[in-house]
Amino acid sequence: MRTAILDPFSGISGDMTLGALLGVGLDADWLRALPSRMGLPDVHVDIREVLRGEIVCWKVDFDIPPQPHGRHIEQIRELVAASDVPAAVRERADRVFWSIAESEGEIHGMPPSQVHLHEVGAVDAILDVVGALWGLDQLGVEDVRCGVIRTGDGTVRAAHGILPVPAPATLKLLEGHRVSPGPDGAGELVTPTGAALVRELSTGAPPAEFIPRKSGFGAGSKDFPGRANALRIVLADVESKSDGSTPREAIALIAADLDDMSPEYLAAVADRARAEGALDVVLIAVSMKKGRQGTRIEILSRPEDAARLEALLLRETSTIGVRRTEASRTVLAREERSTDVLGHSVRVKVVTLPTGERRAKPEFDDVHRVALATGRSAFDIYQLALAAERR
Repeated sequence: MRTAILDPFSGISGDMTLGALLGVGLDADWLRALPSRMGLPDVHVDIREVLRGEIVCWKVDFDIPPQPHGRHIEQIRELVAASDVPAAVRERADRVFWSIAESEGEIHGMPPSQVHLHEVGAVDAILDVVGALWGLDQLGVEDVRCGVIRTGDGTVRAAHGILPVPAPATLKLLEGHRVSPGPDGAGELVTPTGAALVRELSTGAPPAEFIPRKSGFGAGSKDFPGRANALRIVLADVESKSDGSTPREAIALIAADLDDMSPEYLAAVADRARAEGALDVVLIAVSMKKGRQGTRIEILSRPEDAARLEALLLRETSTIGVRRTEASRTVLAREERSTDVLGHSVRVKVVTLPTGERRAKPEFDDVHRVALATGRSAFDIYQLALAAERR
């Protein structure tokens, strides 16, 4: 499996990530063309090699004409939606921006939709996020792992005044990840953009064994004497088990049993958990003490998201306790394709079995939409989508 291993020994930011991706083979001309593809033709990309601690690194800067200082989440979504960014990348970018708005909203006591994203809503930060996510896709990366993140020290001046490092919203985005303060005198080393990218991309710590194929360094803006202020990315192949079985990944299982909450509101909590990054949510009928009928809500999550989803259950359900179990799961390699059915686009999920065989399933929402538009049955559209995928 082609894996990108992030080594944030001097923190991480969006531009450092772009620079490191150039170091492992991302096409510089592709990156230079990104602003135009996003409807920002007046933005120019400056790419150059610099030294950080005597190490050659790639430095990426954007030359941007006067722009609004920050945007709300809906304005960012509109900007990205108007571009030709692939759907899967657009969805991941949306989750990155939403996680930043959510963390800022929680810190400042307002809904995410009302948060004005000062730094992250700027054009350069939007290009950093989309460029990093799309760039990984361009390089064929299937998995991302992240090492211990150095966060810096001291204070930083932000739109809301002087804040401790890491800034409160940044620290919230880093919940569940391994971090380490310092080094002394570094100041801020992790930006909200960098923290949000780690949160969206990383599936855990670097593997115990891997085959490095290429490495590159992305330069930070600061140049410290005697040490490299850079992010290293290692492109590596992570081998499957020798018995041919599908690799397993660590997950958390979060559960609570309730018998005093309206089903409609519990279903709303399940929807909220899915929107906040849960891998899966199920509601199970259970029989509780004294024969009372109840419901168990079970959430599967990445380990780094477990504490946040536990807090969601404690905050938005009537439970007084939540169970968490560390577990693992086997996940088949998957991809999303798009096929044409009667002049309409239908997304199809394709998974690869350990034997190498493939199995496809059209997305129900698309099947239902096309069925309504054409007057055909959903089953007919389902079969047509499968047939088109096999061609």
